[in-house]
Formats: sequence, C-alpha cells, structure tokens
Amino acid sequence: MGNFYRVKKGPIPEEDRSDFGTVEAATLTLLGLIIGFSFSMAISRYDQRKNYEAAEANAIGTEYRRADLLPGDDAALVRQLLVKYIDLRVQSYRVRDTVQLTKIDTDTADVQNELWSAVRHGAQLQPTPVVTLAVSGMNEVLDAQGYTQAAWWNTIPAAAWILMMTIAICCNLLIGYGAHRKSRGLLSVLPLVISISFFFIADIDSPRRGIIRVVPQNLLALYHSLHPR
Repeated sequence: MGNFYRVKKGPIPEEDRSDFGTVEAATLTLLGLIIGFSFSMAISRYDQRKNYEAAEANAIGTEYRRADLLPGDDAALVRQLLVKYIDLRVQSYRVRDTVQLTKIDTDTADVQNELWSAVRHGAQLQPTPVVTLAVSGMNEVLDAQGYTQAAWWNTIPAAAWILMMTIAICCNLLIGYGAHRKSRGLLSVLPLVISISFFFIADIDSPRRGIIRVVPQNLLALYHSLHPR
C-alpha cells in the first residue's frame, strides 16, 4: 500500500527525507517495543499457567494423603473422588471442543461438591484439629482449580491487538512509501516478520487454541501414581 502511494504521488522530496526517516525509525522502534512487551506478557502468562498446574497437582496429592485423617468411609470416598477429579482436570487441559469442555466443567463442579460434602461430613463426625487439616487441604484443592481457571482466562485484550495491528500497518505504509525503488521481495520481509511475531504471541497467549500448550505433566504423573490398576 505504501509502495502504491509512492508510485501514485511520487517519491519523497530529498529535503523531507531526513524528517521522514526520523518518523519511520521512531515508529518502527515503537512497534518493536510493543511487540516485545506483548511477548513478555504472553510468556509470563504461559509460565503462570504452568506454575498453577504444578500447584494444583501438589494440592491434590497432599489432600489424597490427608484423606487418611478422615473417618474410614469418608476417607475411602474422598480418595475415590480425587482420582476421578484428577482425570477430569487432565481432560480439561487436552480437550478443545467447546461442548466437551462444558461437560467437563459441569462434571468437575459436581465432583467438587461431592468432595466438599465428604470432608464436611467427616469433620462433623470428628470435629478435631487433625480432621481440620483434611478440610483445609480440600479448600486448597478447590482454590487451586479456581486460580488455574483464572490464569487461562487472562489473555491479551482485543483492544491491545487492534492497536498493535494499527501500528504495524502504519510501519508497513511508511516502509513502502519511503522506499527508493520498487522491490516486492524486499518490501515483503517486514510484513512477514511482523505476521510471524503476532502469530507467535497469539499462539502462546491462546491456551486452548494454540500449538504451544501447557502439558499437565504433574497432574498426569499424579494420576498414574494414584489410579488403581
């Protein structure tokens, strides 16, 4: 587009080229800073999702051991439900279909209610400080899932993407308009690089739709260690 405008209106006068170069350099610098900042935001959120996955696995594993503090029947029920709960949490990381995700979320909420009812029943039967540890551990399990879900919802706002694309378009227009001669191959390098950068940022920032995804390694390891064979 910038090259088309240059051909139609004519090249930049030599006396204005110095000022144009200043504007062009400043715009490209601003675009680079914004891309770098957005990439940093996406990476930090990706690391946050991985950390919450590990924290959730640790909370579930701890509660599985603390289930022994509950009365016999409640302890067995809690351990059984936790194994089912881990399976649902692993599926939530792997499934992309919206309908399946909705069902998994519903099943997860149902299991959470059953887990809380089980530990609450045990605490009512034996209201001791030891049993309180099991109740506290279950509260950490439920909180961990909430923190994980919040981290998955936290992405770069659409308004930020619109502003980045607007600046990128302006940069490409300036590059095309300021070129000394017509060179399609050379002028296509910047749009290609910017597109790859945007795709990379969007891929990391999209936990369910992207190629780069958080693998629930800790939950899988816990599942295999606890799942009855």
